Parts: sequence; C-alpha cells; structure tokens
Amino acid sequence: MAERSLLVLFGSQTGTAQDTAERIGREAKRRHLRCRVEALDSCDLANLIHEPLVVFVCATTGQGDPPDNMKVFWRFLFRKSLPAGSLCQLDYAVLGLGDSSYPKFNFVAKKLHKRLLQLGGNPLLPAALGDDQHDLGPDAVVDPWLVALWDKILALYPLPPGLEIIGPDVRLPPKYTLHYLPEDSPPPSSDLLQPTAPQAAPCELHPFAARVLSNQRVTAQCHFQDVRLIEFDIAGSGITFSAGDVVMVQPQNCPEDVQQFCQLLRLEPHRRFVLEPTEPGTPLPPLLPQPCTVQYLVTHYLDISCVPRRSFFELLASFSTNELEREKLQEFSSAQGQEELYSYCNRPRRTTLEALWDFPHTTCAIPADYLLDLIPRIRPRAFSIASSMLARPERMQILVAVVRYKTRLSKPRRGLCSTWLASLSPEQGDARVPLWVKKGGMKFPADPATPVIMIGPGTGVAPFRAAIQERVALGWRGNCLFFGCRYKSKDFYCQTEWEELVTKGLLTLFTAFSRDQEEKVYVQHRIRENGRLVWELLSSGNAHVYLAG
Repeated sequence: MAERSLLVLFGSQTGTAQDTAERIGREAKRRHLRCRVEALDSCDLANLIHEPLVVFVCATTGQGDPPDNMKVFWRFLFRKSLPAGSLCQLDYAVLGLGDSSYPKFNFVAKKLHKRLLQLGGNPLLPAALGDDQHDLGPDAVVDPWLVALWDKILALYPLPPGLEIIGPDVRLPPKYTLHYLPEDSPPPSSDLLQPTAPQAAPCELHPFAARVLSNQRVTAQCHFQDVRLIEFDIAGSGITFSAGDVVMVQPQNCPEDVQQFCQLLRLEPHRRFVLEPTEPGTPLPPLLPQPCTVQYLVTHYLDISCVPRRSFFELLASFSTNELEREKLQEFSSAQGQEELYSYCNRPRRTTLEALWDFPHTTCAIPADYLLDLIPRIRPRAFSIASSMLARPERMQILVAVVRYKTRLSKPRRGLCSTWLASLSPEQGDARVPLWVKKGGMKFPADPATPVIMIGPGTGVAPFRAAIQERVALGWRGNCLFFGCRYKSKDFYCQTEWEELVTKGLLTLFTAFSRDQEEKVYVQHRIRENGRLVWELLSSGNAHVYLAG
C-alpha cells in the first residue's frame, strides 16, 4: 500500500496561512497520516517531483503578490524550462486566503492552481478561495472545503485496518517537549544577539543588533500622535540599502506583560530549559537559544500581545478543567461561534494575554510543553527607511508613528513594535534593536534627468526623505514633494530640512495642512491646484510618480 504521507506547504505574510496550514497538519495526524508542514521557501523544491500528495495554503499580499516566504518557490515554479509533465505524479489541492475588497482577490492561489495543472499535477478539488470580507471570515470557505478534502484523501489513502480517526476530544501531543534543567546547572555562555559583524548580510535568522543612537519625538507634545525619528548605528553590520528599501525590526514584549504572563501561568522566569521535538526530524524553532530561559522565551518569542485566533481557543479548551470556561472556549472554536469570537477578540482587539486573564482556571492548567503550539512567534515589523547612506553613512533612520488607540476595552490598545521602539532611550544605556534590510517595492529612476513627483502624507514621507537625500547627494534636481499633515505647527515632519532644500533650489515642495483652516485641505487638492506643473513634468519631463501613505 502507498505510504500515507502528506506535505502541507504555506506562503504566509501575517501568519493566517501558516495557522491554517498547521490546522491541516493536526487534522492529518488525527487521520494517522505522516505529515510535514513547511514554509514554501524552506522546502527542497527539487524533491517536489517525488511528493505524491501536497496541500498548498497561500495568502495574497499587496497587489496580487506572493508572500515573502514563497517568493523563491514562485520564481522556480514559473521557469520556462520546467517540462510540461514534471508534476504528473502529484495529487494536490490549493487553499487561498485573500480579501475580496482588493482587485486581485486570491490571485496567488488562482495562478498557482493553474500552473500546477499546466505542469501535469492532478487537482483533488477546485482551489478554495477564502475571503476575509465574509461575515465568518475565510473559515466560511475553508471548513466545508476541508471536509471534502479529507473525503478525497481517505478514498486514496484509506485508514489502516483497526485504526479510527482520532476524535476532537483527544488532545494531540505537543510539537516539542520542554525539559527544565536543574536550577544549579551553569548558565549559557553568551547572549543570542551578538552585535558582531556577521559572515553575510544580516537576515531574519541572523539579525544585526543595531545600537539606538537617537530617539526623537518629531510631533509637538500637545499633538495627539507621538511620532519618532529613530537613528541606528549600523557600522560593521554589512548592511547596505538604497532609497525605497525596507528595514525589518524584530520587536519584544514589555516587561510588565512578561511578568503578568509568567504569574498567570505559574512559570518561573529564570528557569532554564531545552526543547526536544516530539517527532524526529522536526527542526527546533529558529532564534531560540538552547538552553533558553522562560523569561527569554516569553520576552522575545511568544506573541502574547497578538489577537488570538480560533485555533488558540480550540487548544485552550482541551486543557480546561472548569466546565463553564470549557463551554465558552468550545463555542469560540466552533464554526457556529465565529461571530461571537469576532466580537470578543477581533473587534475590540483583545490580546492573547487579556484572553488568558478571562479564563483563569484554564490558564493555570496550561502545560508548558504546549506553549509553542498555543501562541505564535512574534513576527518582524517592516518600516520604510527614512535616510540615505550617501547622506549618513553607517547610519539608518526610520519614522515611526506610535500606535495607540481606544476600543471598547478600558485599556488603550498599543502597537507592540512602535511602543517598544519609542521606549528605547540611548541616554539610559545600551539600547539595541535586532534588524535586517529587505529590498523595497519602490525603485527610483537611475537617470538624473528624470524628474520625480513624490506624494507622501504623514509618515508616508519616510521613503521620500531617503530618496531626496540620495538624489541631493548626487546633485540631481527635479525633486517634487507633496506633503500633507494636520497642522503646520504640530506634525510637519522634517520641516527645517525641507525648507533648507527649497531655499537651495533642490526641492519643489507643496504642503497641505488639513486642519489649519475651516475647510479641510489634502494633498489631492494641492495636486489639482498645481495640475499644470504636474502635467508638464509628466508629459515633457517623463516624470515618475510615487505615492506612499
């Protein structure tokens, strides 16, 4: 009989596709299938031709783009040299996650399904197209599609004699077991984040610990929004970047939240442990040192401030010994309870930590082994680089709006990364931020004669500051910026810098301060007022237009 094994490959930007892929992995284990769940770019593409059964779960980002962790796979799959029948032994299914308010709805899933078909693959089902806009979210499509998928798979690979599907009342083993080390064992020799020069350019698995040189508020104290211009020292990092590039920052949880979490789960922050995969061949989580302290795990790895997903409540319900709490958790993890879950979690942006507070009897019963199954890892955040290496070598600046807003919950919601960055003060010691650079989607013209029209309201001006610094350093003219904010006196970022360049004739600047007069004025009004100039730059100057917001 054919080996009963399934490969689940995901392309995920925000974690939803990964969460769904892991759900399929759990459902496969309940059906006694050997199953691996991997990011598309982590899988060995040459081996794809030997895989009999693959489920692809992929999100669509931006304007129909594949997520970052499937870009290598995407390029490989669309190579002209791939022979037409190369995947003829592959049974596959494609599950897409998208948002129908975008014109290229689930573009990646549709294109992937079509390409696999071209290469000779055999689809088990039509592609599923999950939609964020649906009242029940993507699950409205995903749930029934998975029922049909398992029917197909079990018809091809029936359960071995004597085995039954493991029911939902039985908890699956954790991905890793956590072995505490004796309290008197020697501490680890070094910290994970070495500020030394890496062998290659820093990346997600090897970030550079950049020192914060300055952290300056660029909005008036009386303004409702706190915006920071933060400068990092990247000397010796091997990092290079140009205008339009993006810096990825790996944030961490605040000490109060870490302390609360450890108290709630009765964890000892300074205890050290090693992780052991339950199934041989499962890689250890990257970026976690071995051995590791509980404090390090909760501070740097577990995303206790994210809004929990349905899978969180499903696993949490299995630990519950309290009948009332268990009933509520089961409702949140059922298909019928999704609207209820949405109003409990998503609408008020309730965090994982706050949800754990609401289920105290269950929370103190969570086995430490399941922490990495229950809570996803903290994802890196992307910021447009707001400076040029030509103007400031060995330095990098970003413009950060500190995220803070109210929902119906009494405590204001705070952005994890922006709040942490704003709290770093170089005056109070050595503040370091793990970061690496990614190519951005904006490419500025290489021809000095090509004028550039940049429209950057608010912090959207960040990549244009990098571009203007770069172009001015090269002595290039034809720089036209439309900038908008609320008040000239409160949130006109980099005002003196722009005004100096205007005086020197290196920049044409149009500003829109929306609240400085009775009727609101925005950048589009300034563009319309200066339509003749804009048209001239476009028609005879062949100008490039950029918009960021």
